[in-house]
Amino acid sequence: MDIFSKIKEKLSNEFIDIVEWLDYTDDTIAHRFERYQNEIKNGAKLIVREGQTAVFVNEGQLADVFTPGTYDLTTQNLPILSTLKGWKYGFNSPFKAEVYFVNTHLFTDEKWGTKNPITLSDDRFGLVEIRAFGTYAFKIADAGKFIVDIVGTDNNFTNFEINEHLKSLIATRFTDTVGEANLPIELYAANTSELSETCQEVMKPEFMSVGISLEKFYIENVSMPEDLKKEIFEYSRIDKLDLDKLTKFKTAKAIEAAAANEGGTAGAGMGMGMGFVLAQQMGGMMAGAPQASMPMSNQNQVASGMMPPPMPAAVQYFYAVNGAQQGPVGIDQLKALFANRTINKESLVWKQGMTGWTALQEVEELKSFLGGNTPPPLPV
Repeated sequence: MDIFSKIKEKLSNEFIDIVEWLDYTDDTIAHRFERYQNEIKNGAKLIVREGQTAVFVNEGQLADVFTPGTYDLTTQNLPILSTLKGWKYGFNSPFKAEVYFVNTHLFTDEKWGTKNPITLSDDRFGLVEIRAFGTYAFKIADAGKFIVDIVGTDNNFTNFEINEHLKSLIATRFTDTVGEANLPIELYAANTSELSETCQEVMKPEFMSVGISLEKFYIENVSMPEDLKKEIFEYSRIDKLDLDKLTKFKTAKAIEAAAANEGGTAGAGMGMGMGFVLAQQMGGMMAGAPQASMPMSNQNQVASGMMPPPMPAAVQYFYAVNGAQQGPVGIDQLKALFANRTINKESLVWKQGMTGWTALQEVEELKSFLGGNTPPPLPV
């Protein structure tokens, strides 16, 4: 650049008498007003438009802040800058100061997400992993603090530059919040609105510490591994169904499937099973027939008291869940409750004849639930 170009630049910038910034972008948060050697003409006009704040900085120190409006830059309108420079009777023209324009409109639809899975502890499923993502909206609430703490000397600061910092902050606070919520794992996806509001309240002070106001925070989705999702769905179905009815339903489906395969061993086995059932039914019919039609030998057996005794009553168990008594249920239903983790080996159980509530793992006939019941090898 030759000497005449330098003179032209100096003259065209030194005597600028209007300080303003027109934003033609959608992502600029802070812009430094550029002019020759940071010199502003005495009495120049400052124009701050709606959605903007102007911040004056003197040698790295925050000075005056202007909200939307038009101002004449004099010692009366720059009281802090006048004090910092020690002006007593007005200042010489031009004067030096850095001017930053800060966008204060709402920045919307900013994305966030967890980079890595979050590990949570669930009472029924143990350690599980979830991921989450969503959007948030923010705006600059304290332009001076934001310029000093975040922007520094950057002459054009965009929301891309701040988003990386904000997304890391969100992921950290989100992890803390869901960890302390201690909800059943399936309720995180069902209560995203309530969880979003809680996270927003937790994060607001962190954002405000650098002059940013967190206006909106949304959790769009909480996801988990597919195998865990299937297990939760299965648990939910079992929890809602009558276990006795479910067992009968599955038995009926098994009979139907075996009957459809008449040519195989399953069909043969089913035929035998149906034979036994029919035999029992015939026996019942015969037992209910008039005594006159029974053979003499059977009548003699009845008369002599040789009929078998009645079937013993099924053992019924009571169990405790979260300090509340549940039951009674049969041993098969109790085993199903153990399988779907409603109860565990330390859950208390009681049946008629027991002196008190006892942990499941200490009841002899229930130890089979725990596995490890393979008999020892036969003696040689």
